[in-house]
Amino acid sequence: MKRPRLTRPAWLLTFALLPAVAFAAWQAVGPSHGPVATAPVTRGDIENSVTALGTLQPRRYVDVGAQASGQIQKIHVEAGDEVTEGQLLVEIDPSTQKARLDAGRFSIENLKAQLQEQRAQHDLAQQKSRRQQQLKAGGATREEDVQTAQAQVRATQARIDMFQAQIRQAQANLRSDEAELGYTRIYAPMSGTVVAIGAREGQTLNAQQQTPLILRIARLSPMTVWAEVSEADIGHVKPGMTAYFTTLAGGGRRWSSTVRQILPVPPRPLEASQGGSPSGGRSGSERVVLYTVLLDVDNADRALMTDMTAQVFFVAAQAKDVLTVPIAAVQDADHVRVLADNGDVQSRTVRTGVSDRLRTQIVDGLSEGDRVLIGPASGNGG
Repeated sequence: MKRPRLTRPAWLLTFALLPAVAFAAWQAVGPSHGPVATAPVTRGDIENSVTALGTLQPRRYVDVGAQASGQIQKIHVEAGDEVTEGQLLVEIDPSTQKARLDAGRFSIENLKAQLQEQRAQHDLAQQKSRRQQQLKAGGATREEDVQTAQAQVRATQARIDMFQAQIRQAQANLRSDEAELGYTRIYAPMSGTVVAIGAREGQTLNAQQQTPLILRIARLSPMTVWAEVSEADIGHVKPGMTAYFTTLAGGGRRWSSTVRQILPVPPRPLEASQGGSPSGGRSGSERVVLYTVLLDVDNADRALMTDMTAQVFFVAAQAKDVLTVPIAAVQDADHVRVLADNGDVQSRTVRTGVSDRLRTQIVDGLSEGDRVLIGPASGNGG
């Protein structure tokens, strides 16, 4: 029997239907039977932490300045030297202070001499006053002369009081001059390490305008990390919280610490400090608000140095030797899909614990070695 021949339109219709037939067949087989991405349930440590960058600074330091004006004659230390409290650090030319001190002493001597002269005048005025009183008793003097003699006594006593006050003022100035002379020799206010020197021998200092900074002494143990935490994470950081940090020069070493303090106010933006808006003119994502968190660390081996950059981790929660799966395997916070030995996909309810950015802890619902599916659930996934 002769088969009917397909016309050209019929061939075109057949080829057009092939993709639809293939898609229907794939749907009938089910995507769950194809290759899927899985991951094993493994045991390990997991940590939920807030990360931040920080800078290391000495916990305690002091800036040593000059309270006396003059030329620096000698600096007895160099950067890096260890100094003890009371050690002589700097000598300033004392010529001006010595000259002022001598002038003050001469002024006091002059005032004391004038005081002695005035006391002699006062004694003479008292004698004249007593003589006038005697003459008055005998009716041999005028009342006017008696009053004049008494006024002279009071006047000489007032001048004595004036010179005594001037002497006390000059003595106070002399003590000030003596103190300023002492300021020409600068001693270490505490024991520590000279970490910076901001002046040089021969330099002239003017302490009348501002206190010139000569050097800085710091105690290099303990050190303080000044960490900058974004406003999105600062709510998770609390005083007393466990933290650790690493440095570029540490070779993988970790330094452990706890949060000592969270400064309540972020650094004032430049615009606000110059009279701009209180928010610093921030709109949208123009400026990230960072809060300063302080944590101290022992530095007995001097491995940490000033201004080192630290990668800080504030530990909010952690768990050790627990079952973990990739975060992408957990659906709706408490469901995972498990690939059975026969290839079927099963949905299980689990209880989760600590999570980081990659993995989450499984408290209940899975066993070590189970394989979980990663990614969104399929339409036919068990």
